[in-house]
Amino acid sequence: MKKVLRDILICPVCLPLEHSLSCTILEADGEDIISGYLYCRGCSRKYPIEDGVAILLRDPTVSLTNFPYEEDVMISSYLWSQYASVFGDPDSSNAYLAWAEQLKDGAPLALDVGCAVGRFTFEMSAKSDLAVGIDRSVAFIRWARKLMCDRRVIFSVITEGQMTERKEIVLPAHWKSEKVEFIVANALALPFPNSCFSALASLNMLDKVTKPLRHLLEVNRVARHRGARFIFTDPFSWSDKNAPKNEWLGGKTNGEFTGKGFDNVQALLRGKNRIFIPPWSIERCGYVWWKIRNHSNHFELIRSLFLAAAR
Repeated sequence: MKKVLRDILICPVCLPLEHSLSCTILEADGEDIISGYLYCRGCSRKYPIEDGVAILLRDPTVSLTNFPYEEDVMISSYLWSQYASVFGDPDSSNAYLAWAEQLKDGAPLALDVGCAVGRFTFEMSAKSDLAVGIDRSVAFIRWARKLMCDRRVIFSVITEGQMTERKEIVLPAHWKSEKVEFIVANALALPFPNSCFSALASLNMLDKVTKPLRHLLEVNRVARHRGARFIFTDPFSWSDKNAPKNEWLGGKTNGEFTGKGFDNVQALLRGKNRIFIPPWSIERCGYVWWKIRNHSNHFELIRSLFLAAAR
Protein backbone atom coordinates (compact mmCIF):
# COMPACT_ATOMS: atom_id res chain seq x y z
CA MET A 1 0.00 0.00 0.00
CA LYS A 2 1.34 3.39 -0.95
CA LYS A 3 2.04 5.63 2.03
CA VAL A 4 0.01 8.45 0.49
CA LEU A 5 -3.20 6.49 1.14
CA ARG A 6 -2.75 6.97 4.88
CA ASP A 7 -4.05 10.52 4.44
CA ILE A 8 -7.43 9.49 3.01
CA LEU A 9 -8.34 6.18 4.66
CA ILE A 10 -10.97 6.03 7.41
CA CYS A 11 -12.51 3.20 9.41
CA PRO A 12 -15.30 1.49 7.41
CA VAL A 13 -16.86 0.03 10.56
CA CYS A 14 -17.35 3.41 12.25
CA LEU A 15 -19.25 4.94 9.31
CA PRO A 16 -20.99 7.37 9.12
CA LEU A 17 -18.45 8.72 11.62
CA GLU A 18 -15.15 9.53 9.93
CA HIS A 19 -12.47 8.08 12.17
CA SER A 20 -8.99 8.35 10.67
CA LEU A 21 -6.61 5.41 10.92
CA SER A 22 -3.14 5.43 12.39
CA CYS A 23 -0.56 3.37 10.51
CA THR A 24 2.13 1.16 11.99
CA ILE A 25 4.75 0.18 9.42
CA LEU A 26 6.65 -3.06 10.01
CA GLU A 27 8.30 -3.23 6.58
CA ALA A 28 8.46 -0.73 3.74
CA ASP A 29 10.11 -0.36 0.35
CA GLY A 30 10.38 3.33 -0.41
CA GLU A 31 6.84 4.72 -0.58
CA ASP A 32 5.28 1.24 -0.49
CA ILE A 33 4.20 -0.29 2.84
CA ILE A 34 4.89 -4.03 2.63
CA SER A 35 3.59 -5.06 6.06
CA GLY A 36 2.00 -3.37 9.04
CA TYR A 37 -1.47 -2.44 10.14
CA LEU A 38 -4.00 0.38 10.26
CA TYR A 39 -5.63 1.09 13.62
CA CYS A 40 -8.89 2.84 14.51
CA ARG A 41 -8.95 4.51 17.90
CA GLY A 42 -12.73 4.76 17.66
CA CYS A 43 -13.52 1.02 17.60
CA SER A 44 -10.05 -0.45 18.33
CA ARG A 45 -10.04 -2.47 15.10
CA LYS A 46 -6.81 -3.36 13.34
CA TYR A 47 -6.71 -3.69 9.56
CA PRO A 48 -3.71 -5.69 8.30
CA ILE A 49 -1.32 -4.78 5.52
CA GLU A 50 0.16 -8.03 4.19
CA ASP A 51 2.52 -8.29 1.21
CA GLY A 52 1.55 -4.75 0.30
CA VAL A 53 -2.20 -5.43 0.40
CA ALA A 54 -4.29 -3.43 2.88
CA ILE A 55 -7.46 -5.28 3.92
CA LEU A 56 -10.15 -2.88 5.14
CA LEU A 57 -13.07 -5.24 5.69
CA ARG A 58 -15.34 -5.30 8.75
CA ASP A 59 -13.67 -8.54 9.84
CA PRO A 60 -10.38 -9.03 7.94
CA THR A 61 -9.89 -12.46 9.53
CA VAL A 62 -13.04 -13.98 7.98
CA SER A 63 -12.16 -16.70 5.49
CA LEU A 64 -13.10 -16.04 1.86
CA THR A 65 -12.67 -19.71 0.95
CA ASN A 66 -16.19 -20.00 -0.50
CA PHE A 67 -16.09 -16.62 -2.23
CA PRO A 68 -16.12 -17.44 -5.98
CA TYR A 69 -13.92 -14.46 -6.87
CA GLU A 70 -11.00 -16.07 -5.02
CA GLU A 71 -10.93 -19.10 -7.35
CA ASP A 72 -8.21 -19.54 -9.99
CA VAL A 73 -10.73 -20.11 -12.79
CA MET A 74 -12.51 -16.84 -12.00
CA ILE A 75 -9.21 -14.95 -11.75
CA SER A 76 -8.17 -16.24 -15.17
CA SER A 77 -11.53 -15.27 -16.69
CA TYR A 78 -11.30 -11.72 -15.37
CA LEU A 79 -7.66 -11.25 -16.36
CA TRP A 80 -8.65 -12.22 -19.89
CA SER A 81 -11.83 -10.13 -19.86
CA GLN A 82 -10.05 -6.99 -18.68
CA TYR A 83 -6.71 -7.26 -20.50
CA ALA A 84 -7.35 -9.30 -23.68
CA SER A 85 -7.50 -6.12 -25.74
CA VAL A 86 -4.12 -5.10 -24.26
CA PHE A 87 -2.36 -8.26 -25.47
CA GLY A 88 -4.26 -8.26 -28.76
CA ASP A 89 -6.51 -11.29 -28.46
CA PRO A 90 -8.77 -11.30 -31.55
CA ASP A 91 -11.73 -12.43 -29.43
CA SER A 92 -11.48 -9.48 -27.02
CA SER A 93 -14.10 -6.75 -26.69
CA ASN A 94 -13.54 -3.00 -26.69
CA ALA A 95 -15.65 -2.45 -23.57
CA TYR A 96 -12.93 -0.96 -21.36
CA LEU A 97 -11.73 1.32 -24.14
CA ALA A 98 -15.30 2.55 -24.68
CA TRP A 99 -15.80 3.21 -20.97
CA ALA A 100 -12.41 4.94 -20.71
CA GLU A 101 -13.51 7.39 -23.42
CA GLN A 102 -16.04 8.76 -20.92
CA LEU A 103 -13.27 9.90 -18.54
CA LYS A 104 -12.00 13.48 -18.43
CA ASP A 105 -8.46 14.67 -17.72
CA GLY A 106 -7.41 16.39 -14.52
CA ALA A 107 -9.02 14.47 -11.65
CA PRO A 108 -6.95 14.78 -8.44
CA LEU A 109 -8.32 11.52 -6.98
CA ALA A 110 -10.16 8.73 -8.81
CA LEU A 111 -11.95 5.68 -7.39
CA ASP A 112 -12.80 2.41 -9.16
CA VAL A 113 -15.33 0.52 -7.03
CA GLY A 114 -15.27 -3.23 -7.67
CA CYS A 115 -12.09 -3.00 -9.72
CA ALA A 116 -11.51 -6.79 -9.98
CA VAL A 117 -8.00 -7.17 -11.46
CA GLY A 118 -7.55 -3.48 -12.08
CA ARG A 119 -7.96 -2.62 -15.78
CA PHE A 120 -10.20 0.40 -15.38
CA THR A 121 -8.21 1.69 -12.41
CA PHE A 122 -5.18 1.85 -14.70
CA GLU A 123 -7.31 3.65 -17.31
CA MET A 124 -8.34 6.17 -14.62
CA SER A 125 -4.72 6.65 -13.53
CA ALA A 126 -3.87 7.99 -16.99
CA LYS A 127 -6.29 10.88 -16.40
CA SER A 128 -5.86 11.56 -12.68
CA ASP A 129 -3.17 12.27 -10.10
CA LEU A 130 -3.96 9.06 -8.18
CA ALA A 131 -6.44 6.28 -8.94
CA VAL A 132 -7.52 3.82 -6.24
CA GLY A 133 -9.15 0.48 -7.03
CA ILE A 134 -11.09 -1.43 -4.39
CA ASP A 135 -12.46 -4.94 -4.45
CA ARG A 136 -13.59 -7.46 -1.85
CA SER A 137 -11.53 -10.23 -3.46
CA VAL A 138 -8.06 -10.51 -1.96
CA ALA A 139 -6.93 -12.61 -4.94
CA PHE A 140 -8.10 -9.99 -7.44
CA ILE A 141 -6.27 -7.23 -5.56
CA ARG A 142 -3.06 -9.29 -5.32
CA TRP A 143 -3.08 -9.75 -9.10
CA ALA A 144 -3.83 -6.06 -9.68
CA ARG A 145 -0.92 -5.07 -7.41
CA LYS A 146 1.34 -7.59 -9.12
CA LEU A 147 0.60 -5.86 -12.41
CA MET A 148 1.21 -2.49 -10.76
CA CYS A 149 4.57 -3.57 -9.32
CA ASP A 150 5.94 -5.82 -12.09
CA ARG A 151 4.17 -4.23 -15.08
CA ARG A 152 3.99 -7.61 -16.81
CA VAL A 153 2.49 -10.93 -15.75
CA ILE A 154 2.00 -14.35 -17.29
CA PHE A 155 -1.19 -16.26 -16.54
CA SER A 156 -2.98 -19.34 -17.87
CA VAL A 157 -6.33 -19.58 -19.62
CA ILE A 158 -8.28 -22.78 -20.19
CA THR A 159 -8.41 -23.96 -23.78
CA GLU A 160 -10.41 -27.15 -23.16
CA GLY A 161 -10.88 -29.39 -20.13
CA GLN A 162 -7.52 -29.60 -18.36
CA MET A 163 -5.61 -28.00 -21.24
CA THR A 164 -4.34 -24.45 -20.78
CA GLU A 165 -2.24 -21.90 -22.61
CA ARG A 166 -0.18 -19.02 -21.28
CA LYS A 167 -0.92 -15.37 -21.93
CA GLU A 168 1.25 -12.36 -21.13
CA ILE A 169 0.02 -8.93 -20.09
CA VAL A 170 2.41 -6.00 -20.52
CA LEU A 171 1.11 -2.67 -19.24
CA PRO A 172 1.18 0.27 -21.67
CA ALA A 173 3.69 3.00 -20.83
CA HIS A 174 0.99 5.63 -20.22
CA TRP A 175 -0.36 3.64 -17.25
CA LYS A 176 1.93 4.88 -14.48
CA SER A 177 2.40 2.53 -11.52
CA GLU A 178 3.16 5.44 -9.20
CA LYS A 179 -0.32 6.86 -9.89
CA VAL A 180 -2.36 3.79 -8.96
CA GLU A 181 -3.08 1.69 -5.86
CA PHE A 182 -5.36 -1.22 -4.95
CA ILE A 183 -6.87 -2.18 -1.59
CA VAL A 184 -9.33 -4.77 -0.31
CA ALA A 185 -12.57 -3.09 0.78
CA ASN A 186 -16.35 -3.46 0.63
CA ALA A 187 -18.35 -1.51 -1.96
CA LEU A 188 -21.07 -1.05 0.69
CA ALA A 189 -18.71 0.54 3.25
CA LEU A 190 -16.05 2.55 1.45
CA PRO A 191 -13.10 3.46 3.73
CA PHE A 192 -12.92 7.06 2.54
CA PRO A 193 -14.29 10.39 3.83
CA ASN A 194 -17.18 12.31 2.31
CA SER A 195 -16.59 14.34 -0.85
CA CYS A 196 -13.15 12.84 -1.50
CA PHE A 197 -13.08 11.80 -5.19
CA SER A 198 -13.63 13.77 -8.37
CA ALA A 199 -13.73 10.74 -10.72
CA LEU A 200 -15.59 7.55 -9.82
CA ALA A 201 -16.53 4.30 -11.53
CA SER A 202 -18.84 1.39 -10.79
CA LEU A 203 -18.58 -1.13 -13.61
CA ASN A 204 -21.01 -4.07 -13.62
CA MET A 205 -21.29 -4.04 -9.83
CA LEU A 206 -24.85 -3.02 -9.03
CA ASP A 207 -26.53 -6.38 -9.64
CA LYS A 208 -23.77 -8.25 -7.76
CA VAL A 209 -24.01 -6.58 -4.33
CA THR A 210 -26.46 -7.43 -1.55
CA LYS A 211 -27.71 -3.84 -1.23
CA PRO A 212 -27.61 -2.04 -4.60
CA LEU A 213 -29.00 1.28 -3.34
CA ARG A 214 -26.48 1.39 -0.51
CA HIS A 215 -23.72 0.85 -3.06
CA LEU A 216 -24.85 3.87 -5.07
CA LEU A 217 -25.25 5.91 -1.88
CA GLU A 218 -21.68 5.07 -0.87
CA VAL A 219 -20.35 6.14 -4.27
CA ASN A 220 -22.38 9.34 -3.97
CA ARG A 221 -21.09 9.97 -0.44
CA VAL A 222 -17.42 9.88 -1.39
CA ALA A 223 -17.95 11.89 -4.61
CA ARG A 224 -17.26 15.61 -4.57
CA HIS A 225 -20.35 17.79 -4.44
CA ARG A 226 -18.98 19.83 -7.35
CA GLY A 227 -16.54 18.92 -10.07
CA ALA A 228 -17.23 15.17 -9.97
CA ARG A 229 -17.69 12.64 -12.79
CA PHE A 230 -19.26 9.18 -12.41
CA ILE A 231 -18.99 6.32 -14.94
CA PHE A 232 -21.63 3.66 -14.25
CA THR A 233 -22.29 0.41 -16.12
CA ASP A 234 -24.44 -2.64 -15.44
CA PRO A 235 -26.33 -5.38 -17.32
CA PHE A 236 -29.04 -5.46 -14.59
CA SER A 237 -28.97 -9.25 -14.27
CA TRP A 238 -30.99 -9.28 -11.05
CA SER A 239 -30.84 -12.48 -9.00
CA ASP A 240 -31.97 -13.30 -5.48
CA LYS A 241 -28.68 -15.20 -5.16
CA ASN A 242 -27.00 -11.79 -4.92
CA ALA A 243 -29.68 -9.60 -3.34
CA PRO A 244 -33.24 -10.16 -2.05
CA LYS A 245 -35.92 -8.91 -4.44
CA ASN A 246 -36.90 -6.05 -2.15
CA GLU A 247 -33.37 -4.63 -2.66
CA TRP A 248 -33.46 -4.72 -6.47
CA LEU A 249 -33.53 -1.34 -8.18
CA GLY A 250 -35.48 -2.66 -11.16
CA GLY A 251 -36.82 -5.76 -12.86
CA LYS A 252 -39.95 -5.81 -10.66
CA THR A 253 -43.63 -5.55 -11.60
CA ASN A 254 -44.82 -4.22 -8.24
CA GLY A 255 -43.50 -2.46 -5.17
CA GLU A 256 -40.70 0.09 -5.08
CA PHE A 257 -38.42 0.42 -8.14
CA THR A 258 -40.68 -1.27 -10.65
CA GLY A 259 -39.68 -1.16 -14.30
CA LYS A 260 -36.22 -1.05 -15.84
CA GLY A 261 -33.24 -0.70 -13.54
CA PHE A 262 -31.37 1.63 -15.90
CA ASP A 263 -34.30 4.08 -15.94
CA ASN A 264 -34.55 3.95 -12.15
CA VAL A 265 -30.83 4.57 -11.62
CA GLN A 266 -30.94 7.59 -13.93
CA ALA A 267 -33.96 8.99 -12.11
CA LEU A 268 -32.25 8.57 -8.74
CA LEU A 269 -29.06 10.25 -9.92
CA ARG A 270 -31.07 13.15 -11.34
CA GLY A 271 -32.54 13.76 -7.89
CA LYS A 272 -35.76 11.73 -7.66
CA ASN A 273 -36.94 11.51 -4.04
CA ARG A 274 -33.98 13.76 -3.14
CA ILE A 275 -31.84 10.70 -2.34
CA PHE A 276 -28.84 12.05 -4.26
CA ILE A 277 -28.15 15.63 -3.24
CA PRO A 278 -26.75 17.49 -5.06
CA PRO A 279 -28.18 15.69 -8.10
CA TRP A 280 -26.17 14.49 -11.07
CA SER A 281 -26.52 15.52 -14.71
CA ILE A 282 -26.57 12.57 -17.14
CA GLU A 283 -24.30 13.56 -20.02
CA ARG A 284 -24.31 10.37 -22.05
CA CYS A 285 -25.99 6.94 -22.11
CA GLY A 286 -25.36 3.88 -24.22
CA TYR A 287 -24.29 0.26 -24.12
CA VAL A 288 -21.27 -1.85 -24.97
CA TRP A 289 -20.77 -5.57 -25.42
CA TRP A 290 -18.60 -7.00 -22.65
CA LYS A 291 -17.10 -10.51 -22.74
CA ILE A 292 -16.03 -13.04 -20.13
CA ARG A 293 -14.06 -16.07 -21.35
CA ASN A 294 -14.52 -19.49 -19.75
CA HIS A 295 -12.56 -21.51 -22.32
CA SER A 296 -11.64 -21.24 -25.98
CA ASN A 297 -15.13 -22.23 -27.15
CA HIS A 298 -17.23 -20.70 -24.37
CA PHE A 299 -17.68 -16.95 -23.90
CA GLU A 300 -20.32 -14.96 -22.05
CA LEU A 301 -21.48 -11.98 -24.10
CA ILE A 302 -23.05 -9.31 -21.89
CA ARG A 303 -24.79 -6.11 -22.97
CA SER A 304 -23.68 -3.60 -20.37
CA LEU A 305 -25.65 -0.34 -20.22
CA PHE A 306 -23.57 2.69 -19.29
CA LEU A 307 -23.95 6.31 -18.36
CA ALA A 308 -21.56 9.18 -17.75
CA ALA A 309 -22.80 11.64 -15.11
CA ALA A 310 -21.37 14.87 -13.75
CA ARG A 311 -22.13 17.47 -11.11
